[in-house]
Amino acid sequence: MRETTLCYLERGNEVLLLHRTKKKNDPNAGKWIGVGGGLEAGETPEDCMKREIFEETGLCATEYRYRGVVLFQSDRWEDERMHLFTVTGWTGEVQVCDEGDLRWVPKAEMESLPMWEGDREFLRLLRANEPFFRLRLVYEGDVLRKAEREG
Repeated sequence: MRETTLCYLERGNEVLLLHRTKKKNDPNAGKWIGVGGGLEAGETPEDCMKREIFEETGLCATEYRYRGVVLFQSDRWEDERMHLFTVTGWTGEVQVCDEGDLRWVPKAEMESLPMWEGDREFLRLLRANEPFFRLRLVYEGDVLRKAEREG
C-alpha cells in the first residue's frame, strides 16, 4: 500500500491548490488538489508533508494540523493511505511547481473546480472543522462508489 500526504495551505479565505497539468501519466491530470506526495523510507507523515510542501511550493511549513487519514481503494490503482494536513503558517514565497500550476483559490470557489469526488468528501469534513477523522473512499475507475467514515 502506498503512503502519501496531502496538504491544504490556508491563507484567510483562500487555499493554495495545484492544478495538475505537467506530469506525464499522472492519475491526477487535470484535477485541482492540495500539495503532497509519497512518504520516503524513514519519513514520518509530518516529515513528508514538510518536504513535499517545500519541494512543490518553496514554502517551509511552520504551523499545521494533522487532520485525518484517508484510505483510497481502487480497481485501477494501488491502494493508498493518505495523511491529510492543513497548514496555516509558513515562511518563504511560492515558487513555480514542476507538477502543475499553483494558485490561491477562494474557498467558496473550490467546489466548482475539477477534482476527485472523494476529495469533496474530506474537504467537507475539513470545512466543518471535524476532529481527527478516518475516511475510506472506494473507486471503480474514476467513479466514487463508497465513502464512509471509520472508527
